[in-house]
Amino acid sequence: MSRHNRRRSSRRRRLTIGAAGVLAAAAAATSVTVASARETHPRGDTAKADHAVFVQGDELDGNTIHVFKRGGGGELTAVGRYATGGRGGDQLDAPTDSLASQGSLVYDDRSGRLLAVNAGSGTVTSFRVRGQRLTDRQVVRSGGDFPSSIAVSGRLAYVMNAGGAGSVQGFRITAEGLAPLRGSHRSLGLDNRKVPLFSSSPGQLAFAPGGGQLVVTTKSANTIEVFPVRQDGRPSRRAVINDSAGGVPFAITFDRAGRMLVAEAKNSTVSTYKVRTDGTLDVVQKPLPNGQKTLCWLERAGDFFYGGNTGSSTVTGYRTDRQGRLALTTGDGVATPPSATARGVIDLAVTKDESFLYVQNATSGTVEGFRVGGNGSLTKVTTVTGLPSFAESGMEGIAAV
Repeated sequence: MSRHNRRRSSRRRRLTIGAAGVLAAAAAATSVTVASARETHPRGDTAKADHAVFVQGDELDGNTIHVFKRGGGGELTAVGRYATGGRGGDQLDAPTDSLASQGSLVYDDRSGRLLAVNAGSGTVTSFRVRGQRLTDRQVVRSGGDFPSSIAVSGRLAYVMNAGGAGSVQGFRITAEGLAPLRGSHRSLGLDNRKVPLFSSSPGQLAFAPGGGQLVVTTKSANTIEVFPVRQDGRPSRRAVINDSAGGVPFAITFDRAGRMLVAEAKNSTVSTYKVRTDGTLDVVQKPLPNGQKTLCWLERAGDFFYGGNTGSSTVTGYRTDRQGRLALTTGDGVATPPSATARGVIDLAVTKDESFLYVQNATSGTVEGFRVGGNGSLTKVTTVTGLPSFAESGMEGIAAV
C-alpha cells in the first residue's frame, strides 16, 4: 500500500489508547461495560439477522454500527444506528482504510450475534441481532492494543490485535455474549506502536474451514502465519511461519473445496494455497495479477470472488474451476465500471445467499450494492450516501445477511 499523505504527528495528538485499553493477556479475561437496556421482544420477533447490511462507522469519538434493511432487489434502507460502547481507531498514515484490515465486523449466523472491534478502546462489542435490530450489547477487553479483525468458527471467536507486538485472543461465544478463553492468548512477535503503522500491521485473522487452523497475514513481514488449533479451542504455542507467495499479504478467503486465497497488495495479486493440518502451506497457484492498484480485500460468492482495489477504486471479479485454478472474469480486471460514488474502495461483504455484493467506498463515504450474475457479472442495485468518509478516520467493516 502507498505510504503517501503521511500524517504521523497529527495522528499522535488525535489518537490515544487509554491505560484501561492496554492489557496483558491475563487481563483479557475481564469483561467491561455491558448491555443496552433490556427489551421485551414481541412474539414472532426474528431471533437472528434478516435481510440486513451492517456498516461499522469507526468514529474516533464513539464507534457506531449503521444498520440497513435489504430489500428483495438488494436496495438498502437505513433503519438504525447503534453505539458500540467503544471508540474507533485510525492506523498511522493509512491512505484510505483506518483499520487496514479485513474482518473487523463479523456476523455469526449460528449464535445470531454481530461482533465489532473498537480499535481505539482495545475492546470488542457483541450484539444480539433480531431482524435489523441490535440488542443486548456487551463489551469485553480484546487482550491487546488496536483490535482490527475477528474470526469465528463454531462456538469460538478469535480477535487479532494489531498494535504493539500484536496478538490473538480467543473467546467462547455464549448465550450472554463473549467469554474470554483462558490460556488462548498468543503473541505475533511484531514491532509496532500501540497504534500501528498501517503497512506493518497484520491484515486479517481467519479460521480455515473446519476450524483446525487459525491464519494471520502479516504485511511488512510478508508471511502467512498458521496456528494449529487444539480440540480445546486453544492454538499451538507458536505459529508455523510460511513465506507469502506474493508481496504484502492482506485478505483471506476460502473456496468451496477449502483452498485458501490470499489477496496481496504490493502488485494486486491473488495466490492460492492448500492449508495442511500441521500449519504448513502448499502453493496451488502462484500470484495472479489483476492489472489494478492495491488489491487488499477479497470475498467469495459461490464460485466467484471479488476483490477491492483501493488504489484504483475498482472491484475485480475472479472465477475458479474444479481444480481451484483462478482466472479473471474480465480481461481488464474491472468487474463493474467505476463511478463518482465509489472513491477509495475498501471492504466488501456478500449476502448469505450469495446473490448480492456490497462495497464500502471510504473516500466518498458510500456503500454500493450489486447483484451477482450467473456469469459473475455485477449489476448495481443501490447506493447509500452520507456514511463516515475517510479523513482523520473513516468507516471500515461491513457484514451482509
